[in-house]
Amino acid sequence: MERWWAWHFLVALVTVYLSPSHSKSTEFPSASLINNVVADPHTGRLYVGAVNTLYQLNPDLEVESRTETGPKRDNRQCTPPVTDACEEAVDTDNHNKLLLVHGAKDVLVVCGSVFRGICSLRNLSNVEQLLYFSDTKGEKSYVASAEESVSVVGVMSYFTKDRDNFTVFLVGKGYGSHDSTKLISTRILQDYGDWVVFDSIIEASAVQANPFVLRYLHDFRFAFKDGGFVYFLFSRTLGVQDTKNFTFISRMCEDDQGYYSYTELQLNCSATNKYNKAQAAYVAAPGEVLAQSMTKSGQYGPVSASDKVLFVTFTSDEDPSTSAMCMYPLRSINKRLLEIIGACYSDNGIINEKAAVYSPYSSKSEELCSSNNQNNMALRYKCGAEFLPSPLASKADFALTAETPLVRKGHMTAVAVAVEMGHAVAFLGTATGEVQKVHLSAHPEVYGRTPGEVTGDKVNKNLLFDSSLQHLYITTEKKITKVPVQACHLKTDCHSCVSMKDPYCGWCVLEGKCTRKQDCSRSTEENTWLWSPNQQCVQIQAFNPPNLSCKKTQQVDITIPALPRLRPSDSLQCVFGSFISSAVMPTGSQVQVTCSLPDPVEIPPTPDQQDFVSVPVKVLVNNLIEVTSGQYHFYNCAATVRKNQNTPCIACVTSEWGCQWNALYHRCSDSNDATLGEHIVKPQEADRCPQFESPEPLLIPVGFEIPISFQGRNLDIYMGRRFAIGTELMKHTEEEVTQEQGSKFKFRGHQFAYDKQQEVNVSFHIKDRDTEMKIDSTLTVVLYNCSVGREDCSLCKHADAKYQCVWCVASRTCVYRELCPSPLPAQCPNPEITDIIPRFGPLNGRISVTIKGSNMGIKKEDIKKITVAGVECVHQKDRYSVSTSVVCEIMPAKRVPPSDVPFEPTNSGVVEIEVEGGRTGRSQVIFTYRDPKPNSVHPAKGPAAGGTVITIEGKDLDTATKDDVAVTVGGVPCEVLSFGAQITCKTGSYRGQKVPSDLLTVTVKYGNNTSKDVPAAYQYSENPKITDYYPKASFVCGGRRIVVVGNGFELIQRATMKVLPSSDDFSQNTTPVEFVQEALSKNDTVLQFYSPPVNCCDSQSLRTVLLLDNVMEELKNFDYHPDPTFNKLAKNVITETSIIIVTGRGFSKAMTAKEAQAFVGDASCHVNILQDDKLILEAPSSQPSARSKRQRRDTTNDLLELVVKFGHGEWTVGSVYYARKEDLPLAIIIPAVLVPMLLFIAVSVYCYRRKSQQAEREYEKVKHQLENLEESVRDRCKKEFTDLMIEMEDHTSDLSEARIPFLDYKTYTDRNFFLPSKDGANDAMITGKIQIPEARRAIVAQALNQFSNLLNSKTFLINFIHTLESRPDFNARSRGYFASLLTVALHGKLEYYTDITRTLLLELMDEHVQNKNPKLMLRRSETVVERMLCNWMSICLYQFLRDTAGEPLYKLFKALKHQVEKGPVDAKMKKAKYTLNDTGLLGDDVEYCVLTLQVLVHGEGPDVTPVKVLNCDTISQVKEKIIDQVYRNLPYSQRPKVESVALEWRPGSTGQILSDLDLTSQKEGRWKRLNTLAHYNVRDNATLVLSRVLHTQSFHQHQDSYEEKNALLEDDNTFHLVRPADEIDEGKSKRGSMKDKAMTKAITEIYLTRLLSVKGTLQQFVDDFFRSVLCASSAVPPAVKYFFDFLDEQALRHDNVDEETLHIWKTNSLPLRYWVNILRNPHFIFDVHVTEVVDASLHVISQTFMDACTKTEHKLSRESPSNKLLYAKEISTYKKMVDDYYKGIRQMVPVSDQDMNTHLAEVSRQHTDKLNTQVALHQLYQYASKYYDVIIQSLDEDPAAQNKQLTLRLQQIAAALENKVTDL
Repeated sequence: MERWWAWHFLVALVTVYLSPSHSKSTEFPSASLINNVVADPHTGRLYVGAVNTLYQLNPDLEVESRTETGPKRDNRQCTPPVTDACEEAVDTDNHNKLLLVHGAKDVLVVCGSVFRGICSLRNLSNVEQLLYFSDTKGEKSYVASAEESVSVVGVMSYFTKDRDNFTVFLVGKGYGSHDSTKLISTRILQDYGDWVVFDSIIEASAVQANPFVLRYLHDFRFAFKDGGFVYFLFSRTLGVQDTKNFTFISRMCEDDQGYYSYTELQLNCSATNKYNKAQAAYVAAPGEVLAQSMTKSGQYGPVSASDKVLFVTFTSDEDPSTSAMCMYPLRSINKRLLEIIGACYSDNGIINEKAAVYSPYSSKSEELCSSNNQNNMALRYKCGAEFLPSPLASKADFALTAETPLVRKGHMTAVAVAVEMGHAVAFLGTATGEVQKVHLSAHPEVYGRTPGEVTGDKVNKNLLFDSSLQHLYITTEKKITKVPVQACHLKTDCHSCVSMKDPYCGWCVLEGKCTRKQDCSRSTEENTWLWSPNQQCVQIQAFNPPNLSCKKTQQVDITIPALPRLRPSDSLQCVFGSFISSAVMPTGSQVQVTCSLPDPVEIPPTPDQQDFVSVPVKVLVNNLIEVTSGQYHFYNCAATVRKNQNTPCIACVTSEWGCQWNALYHRCSDSNDATLGEHIVKPQEADRCPQFESPEPLLIPVGFEIPISFQGRNLDIYMGRRFAIGTELMKHTEEEVTQEQGSKFKFRGHQFAYDKQQEVNVSFHIKDRDTEMKIDSTLTVVLYNCSVGREDCSLCKHADAKYQCVWCVASRTCVYRELCPSPLPAQCPNPEITDIIPRFGPLNGRISVTIKGSNMGIKKEDIKKITVAGVECVHQKDRYSVSTSVVCEIMPAKRVPPSDVPFEPTNSGVVEIEVEGGRTGRSQVIFTYRDPKPNSVHPAKGPAAGGTVITIEGKDLDTATKDDVAVTVGGVPCEVLSFGAQITCKTGSYRGQKVPSDLLTVTVKYGNNTSKDVPAAYQYSENPKITDYYPKASFVCGGRRIVVVGNGFELIQRATMKVLPSSDDFSQNTTPVEFVQEALSKNDTVLQFYSPPVNCCDSQSLRTVLLLDNVMEELKNFDYHPDPTFNKLAKNVITETSIIIVTGRGFSKAMTAKEAQAFVGDASCHVNILQDDKLILEAPSSQPSARSKRQRRDTTNDLLELVVKFGHGEWTVGSVYYARKEDLPLAIIIPAVLVPMLLFIAVSVYCYRRKSQQAEREYEKVKHQLENLEESVRDRCKKEFTDLMIEMEDHTSDLSEARIPFLDYKTYTDRNFFLPSKDGANDAMITGKIQIPEARRAIVAQALNQFSNLLNSKTFLINFIHTLESRPDFNARSRGYFASLLTVALHGKLEYYTDITRTLLLELMDEHVQNKNPKLMLRRSETVVERMLCNWMSICLYQFLRDTAGEPLYKLFKALKHQVEKGPVDAKMKKAKYTLNDTGLLGDDVEYCVLTLQVLVHGEGPDVTPVKVLNCDTISQVKEKIIDQVYRNLPYSQRPKVESVALEWRPGSTGQILSDLDLTSQKEGRWKRLNTLAHYNVRDNATLVLSRVLHTQSFHQHQDSYEEKNALLEDDNTFHLVRPADEIDEGKSKRGSMKDKAMTKAITEIYLTRLLSVKGTLQQFVDDFFRSVLCASSAVPPAVKYFFDFLDEQALRHDNVDEETLHIWKTNSLPLRYWVNILRNPHFIFDVHVTEVVDASLHVISQTFMDACTKTEHKLSRESPSNKLLYAKEISTYKKMVDDYYKGIRQMVPVSDQDMNTHLAEVSRQHTDKLNTQVALHQLYQYASKYYDVIIQSLDEDPAAQNKQLTLRLQQIAAALENKVTDL
């Protein structure tokens, strides 16, 4: 306990220490949840109402004042003031419900949730100062609601009375169960007359909810004033059973004395009112642009820029994932309200022949409205009147409907609207903590989000602007942030400025800044400020000249249409690259600038592969500010030739720059009119270029030299020159060109080599031999190769005739005609078949067979005939490929006559083909007809959505090809995935209505003629359903374990979790990205995933879906949060006991303490507490080593890395080191030990002295009594002897032969295993109840199944048991209980349980034998295995008990009970006259007689039952005996209990209820005697009525009340037959004689002879029982033989185990461990009740049984206990029985392991499903959880466990089972 306190104190300290300091910042963190925020418009201050705290902040969010408002001692049931009289009062959090600023009086109205919602007044300048608070004014001062979920809104107003004007506030509030029922109330702020502060001053009972029927569930969202009216915006149900919400705005006059003007108007958002529930609202002017657009749309009526508009955000009950904003001009709200009110006042509430009005909150009939002819009633009585109907509400048909200009994913929880330059901008807060900015134009669009960290918390509906409208205060759950409304200045260039589309921003051209318009100094001038949404910047339209040669320089005119208007003082510059020149604006031109271009030397060189260079151009104003920029091209004519080297002249003159060609100098240059001559080719005169063209022939074969001739043109200047021709394929050789007549040229050709493809274009160049200059050549020919792609004769012949290809037999190739010397064949060789696909076909044919080969014809008509296995095959001409491939469709196989004989399966043969010219070909490959037989499909079930991959198995399925096969399931196509000996296909979506479907036929279709069915093979089942999943968030680093709960997952083959970026206004990239994670584990009801890591986009716009085969389920509300951020560690020194504090933010968004992991070096540290901004870790208890090798090498310091791991994310937070320990000096230790020792000795001596004196006094007292009692001994002895003689008769005849009430197996095991536990019958294992939240049931069940699997790992289980047993706090009780849990958990695999028990027993044996004390083994149940053995015996002997030993035991119990109840039994002292136990012997002589009562059971007919009782029995004892007799054929658990029956005796006309204590009970001094039958004077043969009691109220007027009766019974001063000897009234003993004293203190030994009487009576029953249990000749349970043989084997294995030790082992394992237990507790096997008196006697018999089983001889003497003396004579007989039993078992036929396992398996099969296995697993897991760390450590040290990954499995189970958030 002390440690607990210390820990909490430490955590509290840490929390205080770490709370953020209030440094100057634009954010304010609150320690608790913020409920309300209001601003004072005059000072700009903010007032923040949070849970338990109220803050006053300056405009920069610095705290000026704060006050604690809670927690307070309160309870909703108690009426304030809450005093100590309210016992239920507890510390209750005070949620702020309402904050209102009353600036005129400098007062803040604050209402909280404690004390029924009483308010207080505080000083506006200092909220710590409480101006008024009173909790004694009663119900009238309860303003707000005590319930957190009930929303409250308010607005300041005024009220006039008696010409006085009062400040009031109006409150709108939903209905909480302990609140006032008023929906709207007016509250005064001062005392006046009978009114007190906060009194509700208008009793308008009409506007309130009915307290008895919670019909209208109001949710108030907003209240405001305008034009003398107060408006409330809320959603509510319509008052009927339907729970659908509708949004209303209600209006009434400000100074309405009776709420007569209260009218509600329904607001619909969207035509269908899809968005039905208002969330937040804001009233603002729309600005010019929005007003025009609203007016133009026609749905709002005329709207002006200064009108007020109500902006409301709505959510949808129909589609909770989206929300919308709607706009309602107040003008149209008021107009519609006027129509509604007017219709009611004047037209019976009818508009357009439809009822338009009803009265809410009342049961008034429809006759609400009146009719008169005064049309202007609504205007005359603008504020209603008492005689006019109220309250009113519009019917749904007359709701004011607005279209949704904006719909967004997620919830919009807040809205604020500002106007910038006539444009409206809305700021919309979302449930995920961000604020989106929307430009409200004709087509509103989201253009941005406010900067700042998105926390994931909901934005509070109080979204406020500061007084300058420059900043926005955003409130989330625990934080307020001040952000500017725009961030224009962050954009540094025009394009990024205008791409924002931010209505606040524009590009200030002359200052080069992105600014608001008012921040741009010359923004009034034209084109100086470019508004962002216009998406336009200053751009250069044109240059004149558009480009220039890099060899020249001149001026350029630049046209800039949007050039800002410049003043004479402004200067302009042009910058070309690094060259700057002044710019001038020609007079009269506003859009043109003239600049000088740079000199040629300043122009950069022309890049390779280009014929121009681009130079950047900037236009600057005033040497500094860039107005616009562009590119200017400087071209280089000399570089144009690079474009095409073979035609330099053509490339030059056709270039875009207008260059000219000088053929003489072979040069391209700028155009120059001065140079003239034949050799100059001007721009665009390509025809005048000297060139070679028109080659002949155009086709050239490979490998053969063919001369090529061509034409020349314009070659005059090359007269007499020699030319050479070449191309790349001629390698480096060039051929001579010879000139023929005129302009004709030729060369002799070239043997080309080329085999890459059939054809290639070859371009030739021609050079002047003298100058090596290239002259333009457009010569291109086609080079072809006959042999490429023409591998056989047919293909060769198929080639186009122009190629002149021939099949050359000699070389077996296709070549150019001239290259084949041998004569050409007329016909091609015979066709050759190399392959057929497929090789198998169905008997019915009609599938396509593809025949591969060569020489199979040149055209499709060449194929004359095809046969496949002797059957004709129809050629499919459209699929013919020349020579190499023929496709035909086979016909059905031939039937072998006679036709009634079924097909022989060996229907196979070759394929033959005949082509043109009678040539035929035969295949080597055989084609076989066969009959595919699909016979099974698995899986046999799948979801209706399809997507299940099914496998069809059977014989010869791989007949035909995949393309021929089609599969359908019940007519639905199944997409074939793989084809072979098995066919797999993916099912389609089921089209039927009935799900699950009938068993459907799976049809496999081969070709067009063969269908094979597998009947009733597949069933479409229900699609999987997801009911829940948790946790509902992840960090983007992923790796968090997500558990999805539902059903139908067993049928799913592939489950994946996929995260997709949702299409968002901001996502520019269109490439779809997705992040996928396969399922971690799955069963029918639970899927587990690790959340996929996401690294693409904004975490706010992600959609998470589950793909379950074809079913796609979106995980709604699954959030990805940005990864948390960690601060550097503040404190680096730690000790083994210290805690480590890690700070940062965003921890709790998607993590809990259970899931988080932390490591110091290589050791894990437990995460104690995880809050959003801090983690508290326990340091490892011993100093760990470093995690990485590098760190280990670095021995200079002991720094260890601290790593925090959330899912897949790991963060190194810092380094820590352990503080050095200091040794304690000896001088401190010695006194610290000695002083307590001396004190202890002194106290012991004093106590001893005192005790010895007391003993002396006692001795004197006893001696005195003995002398006085001697006299009476003689009389009593005589009487007892007489009794003995009378009673010694056989009572066996009295034993009723009723059915033996055996317990069923479950109850038997429950009682044996768990009844002795500390919770007894309430133990979870007996009740079967454990507390698991509904939502977690499925996941817990799955985790427990995994845990069960883990327990079935022997390595784990043995390790688990050893680990627990090694813990000092795992005591004997825990071990026994643990063993019993284990027995139930493993009951389904008793063979395995036996194996574990055996393994552990062997270890225990070895341990005892080695410690030289083998006899002690199994003596007590101190280990788990000893209890496991006991349970094993209980399980194995149950049937033996039922069949054999149960009957004698039951008879013994009944005889003993009968014998005990024959004589008096003291109900208080639990002592009896007849018993076997000397301590339970009634030491007194009681007078009594036997009565026979005639009992009539009330309501069960006239039959009476005779019952024998004693007249000295108490009424309860009589009831027990009556119940035993009347219900003797019912087991005890089904009989009525004594407390539930009443006994009535009717001696005369009146009946008397008999009870143990009543007002007639006899008193003896302060003692009361329990009533007996003798007390009531009930006679023999009296008739009593037994009746059931329904409630235990008093039955009779004379009887005390129920409470008094209880008080009587609880009084300890009651007795029955004998008063307690040491409690005699002192007063009485003084007055009485010494003889009286002696009589009351009788010596009980006198009555010991009665023990002999009882023993003699029962002897036969005891002997029978012992015989049934210890008889080897009759049935011995196989388990006993099996186990005793095991012990015999083990005894032989060890040297020092003698026969006596073996006997002890056997005794300890069976008789003492099992039979004694059953004998002492008959209720462990029978449904009976064992009274304490009977139990005492059973104890004696069981002790005798124990003595019989021991080897040691007991020497009896007079000092021996009475029970040992009682059975002294029989003990030797019993001992011999035990010895013979053990010997007999040894001689029996052995029970093999197999037989034993069979027997155990049968027990498992019969009984396991009745046991609470899941509860046992759950309870077992509590031990795993308690000792989790040591178990993990132990597993980690066990190599076998590591191999099986047991640690991981346990961790996974722990993660699933312990999914709870640890919190302070």
